[in-house]
Amino acid sequence: MDVTKKNLLILHLTVFVWGFTGVLGKLISIDAVPMVWYRVLIAAATLFAWFLITKKNIKITKKQFIQFFLTGGIVAIHWIFFFHAIKVSTVSVTLVCLSSFTLFTAILEPLIKKQPIQLGDILIGLLIILGIYMIFKFEGQYTLGIIFGLLAAVASSLFSTINSTLVQKSEPSIISFYELVGALFWITLYRLYDGTLLHTAFNLSTKNWFYLILLGTLCTSIAYVAGVAVMRTLSAFRVALITNLEPVYGIVLAFVFFQSKEQMTGGFYIGATIILASIFLYPIYKKRKNQL
Repeated sequence: MDVTKKNLLILHLTVFVWGFTGVLGKLISIDAVPMVWYRVLIAAATLFAWFLITKKNIKITKKQFIQFFLTGGIVAIHWIFFFHAIKVSTVSVTLVCLSSFTLFTAILEPLIKKQPIQLGDILIGLLIILGIYMIFKFEGQYTLGIIFGLLAAVASSLFSTINSTLVQKSEPSIISFYELVGALFWITLYRLYDGTLLHTAFNLSTKNWFYLILLGTLCTSIAYVAGVAVMRTLSAFRVALITNLEPVYGIVLAFVFFQSKEQMTGGFYIGATIILASIFLYPIYKKRKNQL
């Protein structure tokens, strides 16, 4: 197997693992805030151990530390909203709503980087809005989950846009580590404030510990390192298309694990198809636009 095929396989496996995150969020029986706290704690510790083994220099400037640390707060909010959406709705609803981050990125990125919004971005965005409307209309019982799924998408697009600027001057693994540390700090502050940290920290069932370790290691730090490694040898277009398979993998896995609980109305699948088709069209549109 040549290097390209090997890296494509690794990327598919990585995206498949990311899709499994939603299933773990449903299987873990604790609330979203403590779940994310354990996730970032385990993921940060795993990445730090990897840095020690590889003897990687992780020194950064004070300015970079503040930037990464604050961005970590947005990462924490994104994951908390994501897992809360799963808790109050279904994995499928949450993943499809999260896919709308393409829409919010098309809006936020030009605003943050002071660039004009493109007509094609608006058209793709309108298609995604149509898909979201269909889901709202036919899955009204999951309104709260849809709202938190969309809020998670907004947070995701915000920190992704910020990271696209930060990554120009720092390595992705370094950024990720300090953002995880930042996320851990902000969630710890919140848990100390609401009193849950001192009363429930580390008091978990064996099953929850098993799922949390999978979430923090395989689905976060290991998948991240593997994903970054192969992205350096594959085109941005290929990476974008394959990464967009995450909700598809996640929905299939959710149906395998939870079966009838993940079964939706026909209107949901029409809306989901519109959204997923839009996010697959987006990198194709971007590639053709850049070639003009």
